[in-house]
Amino acid sequence: MNIGKDGLNRRDFLKVGGLGTVALTLGTTGLLSLTGAKEGVAATSGFTGYGPLVKDPNGILDLPRGFHYKIISQTGERMPNGDLIPALFDGMAAFKGEKNTTILVRNHENGTNSQYPVNGKNPWSKGAAGGTTALIVDENRNVIDEYVTNSGTIRNCAGGPSTWGTWLTCEETRDLGHGFVFEVNPLDPENEMSKTPIRDMGYFSHEACAVDPTTGIWYLTEDSSPSFLYRFTPHDRSQKLGSLQKGGILEAAAIDEISTTSPSQLNSGQKFGIVWKQLNPERAQQDAKDLGCIQFSRLEGAYFSAGTFWFDDTSAGSKALGRVYRYIPATNTLELFYESTSQNELEMPDNITIAPWGDLWIAEDGGGNDRIVGLTPEGNIYTFAENRMNGSEFAGPTFSPDGKTLFVNMQTPGITFAIWGPFARRNVARQRAMNHAAPPASLAPDVSDKLTAFADEQGMSILEAAALERHGMPIL
Repeated sequence: MNIGKDGLNRRDFLKVGGLGTVALTLGTTGLLSLTGAKEGVAATSGFTGYGPLVKDPNGILDLPRGFHYKIISQTGERMPNGDLIPALFDGMAAFKGEKNTTILVRNHENGTNSQYPVNGKNPWSKGAAGGTTALIVDENRNVIDEYVTNSGTIRNCAGGPSTWGTWLTCEETRDLGHGFVFEVNPLDPENEMSKTPIRDMGYFSHEACAVDPTTGIWYLTEDSSPSFLYRFTPHDRSQKLGSLQKGGILEAAAIDEISTTSPSQLNSGQKFGIVWKQLNPERAQQDAKDLGCIQFSRLEGAYFSAGTFWFDDTSAGSKALGRVYRYIPATNTLELFYESTSQNELEMPDNITIAPWGDLWIAEDGGGNDRIVGLTPEGNIYTFAENRMNGSEFAGPTFSPDGKTLFVNMQTPGITFAIWGPFARRNVARQRAMNHAAPPASLAPDVSDKLTAFADEQGMSILEAAALERHGMPIL
C-alpha cells in the first residue's frame, strides 16, 4: 500500500474500505444517495436528461440528484469459490434470471500476463489470462453468486448478447493465434462451446457484435486501424443454442456505384449504395482491404435496436473525437448520425446501448474524466455520469431486464456498479423514434451545399450522403 503526501490514493481507498461487493458506505445507509428527485419519473416528449451532476464526496462517480450507486464487484476481491475476481472489466450484458435475479456476463480484457487473471477450469489456451465471468444479482442489487464462464482467451473487449440468452465474447487481438468470437452460456459455464472459436465469424481484432432479431444476421466491428464493418449470416438462422456453431458467411461493407441506366433514359445519373463483399474468414481484414471495402478509423461499440444497427468510430473525424453511425438493414442505408468537433459534447465514443425509454447512451474513452452521455430522439444531449477516477474508462453499460438498474464497469481498478434512481419508464415508441430521428443540430455532420445538392439529386438523406462521402464517394 502506497500512502503519499495526499494520503490514500483512490485504489487504496477502495481496498481499505473493503468495497468488493458492498456499497460505498455513508452513515448507516450502505449506499451513496443523491436525493432530491422522485423515483419513477417518466420522460416526456421534451426530455432533456436528469439535470446537473452532484459531486461524489468520495471522488469516484458523479451522478444526477436522486440517483444512487453501489459497488457490487471489484478486482482482487473473492468470488464465492475463493478465486480472485479478475482484472480489466470491459463489455457486459444483462439477462433475466430466476426469482427476479439479473444475470450479468462480463468480459475481462487481460492479455497473457495479469496480477488478476481469469482462472478457469477449462481454458481454450493455457497462459491466456482473459475470459468472462458471470454475476447473479438479486432484486436488491446484491451479488449472490459470481464465477468464471470462459477462460484461456485474450483481450476479451466487447461482444454482444444473443436472443437466446448467451453472450458472444470477442477477442481484440490477432496475437498468438487469438482473434476469434466465442459463445458463452452463463447457465452452463466453461462448457465445450465456451472454448470453441466460431471461426466463420472471422479471425481479426474483434470489438463488438449485435444481432438483428428479425433475420438472425450479426454485425461486427473491428478495433484496429484501419478497421472494417462486418456482417455474418449464419447457415442456421433459427437463433437457437448451437446454431452459430454451424458456421456461416462473413462479409464486409463497401460503397458501390449502382447503374440506373434504362432504355428510356440515356443520360441517367449515378446511384451509390452499400454492398456486402464476401471474405475468407481466416484473412478477413486483408480480404476487406483487397476488395476496397469501407475503411473506418477504429470501430468500437455496437448495438441493435428496433430495426437499426448503431456503431461508433472512436477516433474518426477531423479532430479525431469520434463518429456515431447507424445502419438500417431494411433499406441498406448507412448514415453518419454524429461527428464530434468538441470534447465538451462527446469525446471518443466507445460502448453504447439504447436505454429502455429510447435514448442512445454512449460511454466515452477519451482519457481524463470520461462520461456516459445520452442522446434523445428530440435532439437533446445530456451527461448522466462522470468518472472521477482520472484515466479509468467506463465499459459495458447495460440495463437490467426490468429497466430499473444500470450496470456499468470502470475498467481500472476494476469496479462493477449498480446504479438506480428516477429512470424514465420503458417506451418502445421512443426506441423506434430514436432509430429514425435526425441528430441534434449541434451534433449533425457538417456538410457543404454541394453535398446537400448531391444528396437531393441522388435521393439520399444528408446523413447517408455524409457517411458515404466521408469514405470516398465522389461528389459529381
